[in-house]
Amino acid sequence: MITYIIKRVLLFIPTLIAITLVTFGISKLAPGDPLELKVGLSGENQRADRVLSKASYEQLRKQWNFDKPIWYWTLFDTLKNANGELLPNIEQITFRWNGLENQYHLWAKKALLFDFGKSIKDNKDVLPKIWERVPITLLMSIISIILSYLIAIPIGIYSATHPGSWLDRLLSTSLFALYSLPNFWVATLMFIYVCIGGGYLDWFPSSNLHSIDYSDSWSWFEKTNDLLWHLVLPMIVYTYGSFAYISRQMRTAMLEVVRQDYIRTARAKGLKEKTVIFKHALRNSLIPIITLLAGLLPGLLGGSIIVESIFTIPGIGKLAFEALTERDYPIIMAELIISAVLTMIGVLFAAILYSVADHRIAFNTKSS
Repeated sequence: MITYIIKRVLLFIPTLIAITLVTFGISKLAPGDPLELKVGLSGENQRADRVLSKASYEQLRKQWNFDKPIWYWTLFDTLKNANGELLPNIEQITFRWNGLENQYHLWAKKALLFDFGKSIKDNKDVLPKIWERVPITLLMSIISIILSYLIAIPIGIYSATHPGSWLDRLLSTSLFALYSLPNFWVATLMFIYVCIGGGYLDWFPSSNLHSIDYSDSWSWFEKTNDLLWHLVLPMIVYTYGSFAYISRQMRTAMLEVVRQDYIRTARAKGLKEKTVIFKHALRNSLIPIITLLAGLLPGLLGGSIIVESIFTIPGIGKLAFEALTERDYPIIMAELIISAVLTMIGVLFAAILYSVADHRIAFNTKSS
């Protein structure tokens, strides 16, 4: 097992380098120039303002290394006239080695050490901006995962042990219906019908995490109660699709296991049905569920853009959405890198849990 873990961790290095290539390439292929948007060159300014904006633009290009070549070499170069001015839309095939002073190398060597530079929007360090949004996103994600599995696994077990019953058909129909509902549509309906100010049932707040009259002098119980009251609707929207999908996966995996010969043998020995299901069948049907759990790990810090945007929750998902609309590429690329690292850790964690759930899976032995 230790050898397997070391090999997988070493494999992280080339994988992470490939991820930086893809992330950097996507940012450069995106249309528009974020620096022009920042200094106002994209609008119709007066002549004097445009001169000042142009000077600020050149200064910002140097600050974010946008004045340097994109890659280690150049294959196409823009022609210049006799005065040294660039001729737009006229390029020639060439080859020029740019060395290590290029945009990708300067960004990647810092990104691999989790130094993502500064935000284009407010010139603040990217990593602290992300970490200050982590607590609320992490809280919502953990609650969502716990609720999803606590609801989904019992439903999946019951459906698998009572296939074809009226309750199994009812649960299957209901869960398929839930899974098919878009979360933005459900969030909008809740926003209209059960939120305060929606015009119908004024049960829950529509935005933020604290009431208008929130005070630091409140007791711990009052603060917790206020926070949970604001999280009810976001957590419903965040969770219903997950437990609907997980319960279907649990049902499928359990049905396959309970039809195995060793389950029939256990029943023939006279073991109680609860012992057969929870001791023998459940453990061997957890492999697909563990796989899904590994995929949920990036979501712990990735958040939900839709939920956080609709309910105005200051989490990482909302930060990513704001960065996309404002073309704040350092934040976007940082979130992509962090999500990729969490995905790799999740896959490794799932592989370790496989051997815990099923001792027949061993990574330190070779099959004959």
